[in-house]
Amino acid sequence: MTIDFPYGKEEGILPLSFGKRDDRPGLLVLTDMAGTDGIAAVADSAGLRLLEVIGLEDGPYRLDIQLGCDIILLFCDKPSPILERLLVQVETFAIQREIPVILVAGLDTVDLAYACTRNDRTQLLCQPDETDLAAALLTAGESAEAVQCVHDISSDSDGIRLQKLSDEVSRIARTLESLTQRRPQAAPSFELGPRISDRPSDYVGMPVLAPLGGESAGLDGKEHVTAQQVRDLLRARRLRDEFLPGDLFADPAWDMLLDLFAARLEQERVSVSSLCIASAVPPTTALRWIRTLTEKGLLQRQADPHDGRRIFIALADNAAAALTEWFSASRRFLSYEGRSGSLIDPV
Repeated sequence: MTIDFPYGKEEGILPLSFGKRDDRPGLLVLTDMAGTDGIAAVADSAGLRLLEVIGLEDGPYRLDIQLGCDIILLFCDKPSPILERLLVQVETFAIQREIPVILVAGLDTVDLAYACTRNDRTQLLCQPDETDLAAALLTAGESAEAVQCVHDISSDSDGIRLQKLSDEVSRIARTLESLTQRRPQAAPSFELGPRISDRPSDYVGMPVLAPLGGESAGLDGKEHVTAQQVRDLLRARRLRDEFLPGDLFADPAWDMLLDLFAARLEQERVSVSSLCIASAVPPTTALRWIRTLTEKGLLQRQADPHDGRRIFIALADNAAAALTEWFSASRRFLSYEGRSGSLIDPV
């Protein structure tokens, strides 16, 4: 944009030129990973303005002096001596300024990242694919108060807004795909597998473990449910994958509840990473379910009294009571059907 003063030509003064103001949300990237040269293109595709990409070792100092930051993207795939301090500093920074954070962890760091998460606007991802990261960037961008839209989205119907969000996720995912030089995915298929599962899982069948403490009484003394019985049920669910497409039976919430129920009967504690594996779905999907079940009051966080950097996940008392009642009801139902000659699959 050029501003011409009336007296510029007469007095030989050149017109002044100013760059166009960029009001897009500012994205600060902290990373321990190489190959982030294309992050600027990714940020631009998500409608964000990249402030800078810096290493984790420089993160604490940068946050101390940082101004005008709207979103923080932290890659912490590997353990680091400064990681705990940096995670706490990022969360504190974000809470004070009410800005969103995206934490991209690995299986070796997800427990620490989960334990340090305190901001309601923080999205925790674990080994995400391109679509997961694209969706997280869009969500963070929409929640940033500095976003200025070309038109008022409040006038759009919910269907239109969802369609636009889906289009944006696809567009950013394509950008990430090209930047990583990966082979483009095939066109959407009507096969049940790719449509239900967001990424193949390497989870293998869970072995049947003998209960550590013998039989455990159910809540209120109504029934006796053992960890062995719950583990058998989980193993039967995994066994289906050997005969039928596993994506037909994706039910991570139920698998998590059963795994935590067995751990409760065994008086064992379950870490976030272990629960992600037990869910039989990609870690990022499992983390979303953990958050959903926690918000619904079915799961609860438990601090490790011996290690403040670790958080365990446990069943809430009401969820444990409900599962005990379910086992009791299903057992009576199976006993009745067995007498009538019917075969019922409780899985």
